[in-house]
Amino acid sequence: MRARYGIPLKVTAGLTATAAAGLLYAAGFEARSFRLRRVTVPVLPRGMRDLRVLQVSDIHMVCGQRKKRAWLQSLAGLRPDLVVNTGDNLSDTNAVPEVLDALGPLMEFPGVYVFGSNDYYGPRLRNPARYLMEKAQGRHGLNGNAPVVGAIHNPWEGMRDAFDAAGWVNLTNTRGRLKLPDLELAFTGLDDPHIKRDRYERVAGGPDLSADFSMGVVHAPYLRTLDAFTADGYELILAGHTHGGQLCVPFYGALVTNCDVDTERVKGLSTHTVADRTSFLHVSAGCGTNRYTPVRFACPPEATLLTLTARD
Repeated sequence: MRARYGIPLKVTAGLTATAAAGLLYAAGFEARSFRLRRVTVPVLPRGMRDLRVLQVSDIHMVCGQRKKRAWLQSLAGLRPDLVVNTGDNLSDTNAVPEVLDALGPLMEFPGVYVFGSNDYYGPRLRNPARYLMEKAQGRHGLNGNAPVVGAIHNPWEGMRDAFDAAGWVNLTNTRGRLKLPDLELAFTGLDDPHIKRDRYERVAGGPDLSADFSMGVVHAPYLRTLDAFTADGYELILAGHTHGGQLCVPFYGALVTNCDVDTERVKGLSTHTVADRTSFLHVSAGCGTNRYTPVRFACPPEATLLTLTARD
């Protein structure tokens, strides 16, 4: 007679309870455990005063997220010199008013912005395992995948108009400048590489040497954009998109980045080198999630206050 081996009922119940507890923590606590991270970056010309830059990214607002709105509003208390919004503000076609309410106090400060794919298109339900499959196959977004069919179009134009009316500079495949009381900043921005809307040839040529400092801004940190910014001589690049991996393994880190940047640089401050040039890269883990995967694990939602200081 063939022996039959089964998993004891107590073990099965224990595994089920552990999985349920993990899901409850990831969705009920960590996804709403908003943090402010502080980073110092030595990139400014010698003699220039410190510059406080607040980066917000990947808000993925869904109607009714009152805690997220209140937390974003509270960031105005930091009194930054500049706000940089690196996109993916929406995860709900009706959430534009709530995004503007959340960012209203921050729109009192000078700012710049780029959009991400989720600003243009509504989210779709997908199997999370596809991110691992796409990573293994080297396919991300529309960069190797088939074009999206039947996408939901978000009303992003109203958000753009409100940002512009507040004086925030739109960096969609263009250059822009901001004049602060004692210095002038230049920016070079790209539309979202994740859906192949980036057009670096329109902005190529390197930093604006007539400004006190220039930086590159993009939603998704695809290597082609990092290479282009670095080769052109930008000392700082700001990006978002990755969610820091969103579901990470404690003491190991992220499994995926949802683009072709490596997992070692999925969030926080790192560097990018092309030939003999090196740029600082800061990738925000963002403060939201796709509405269909409202969980985070070992990767709390965040905004970052970057203090730019003079080079050594």
